[in-house]
Amino acid sequence: MPVDRRIERQLRKLEKRAAQSSRKPPLSVERIVQTALDIVAAEGFEALTMRRVAATLDTGPASLYAHVVNKADLDELLIGYLCSRIVLPEPDPETWREQIFDLAAQIRDQYLRYPGISQAALGVVPSNPEALRLSEGMLGILLAGGVPAQTAAWAIDALSLYINAYCLELGLWARQLETDGGWVATHDTLMGRFEALSADDYPLTKRYAAELTAGEGHDRFDFAMRTMINGLGR
Repeated sequence: MPVDRRIERQLRKLEKRAAQSSRKPPLSVERIVQTALDIVAAEGFEALTMRRVAATLDTGPASLYAHVVNKADLDELLIGYLCSRIVLPEPDPETWREQIFDLAAQIRDQYLRYPGISQAALGVVPSNPEALRLSEGMLGILLAGGVPAQTAAWAIDALSLYINAYCLELGLWARQLETDGGWVATHDTLMGRFEALSADDYPLTKRYAAELTAGEGHDRFDFAMRTMINGLGR
């Protein structure tokens, strides 16, 4: 009898596992991408691996490769998904500068939702359909504003690089803030260090410490983007 009860318990466990397995939604690119984004949102881009995604989905890494070629392919899918959230306006020759600035701000805000994900944007060529849709839209706005084609093409690259770098920097700072024992140069810390400098060795840094450390929110981002965009006129 004891043996029979053990067998029954094992059978019930197997039946329970089979029932749970049958209730799991089928694996798809969409589920993989959303799971990857959830991991990045919670732990940062550095935590994202194919093995980690597979474990979160309660499957083996080999199962993912039926839908995603490799980690680089997953990175491109993530950037493509974020690009799909960007709202493109109809190019307007009168407001093209504001349109480009708004697109840059949209991209920035999408990347900042997922700490470090701009690393993926830096590491992939924009061949994803959604990334190409965004690039096409930006090109159309710049051309409508009278920007020469070659200048417009390089401007898209330069603007994208700045957005990626800006988001990556903020992500690194946020990561330091969350790390026990981490040190981050806050405004007050920097001001104190600049004010303590020798006026003989660093006269300008000491004199303009307030200007060097000024800015709140995305003030520096706004300044850099508008400076670049304003330089693209006819």
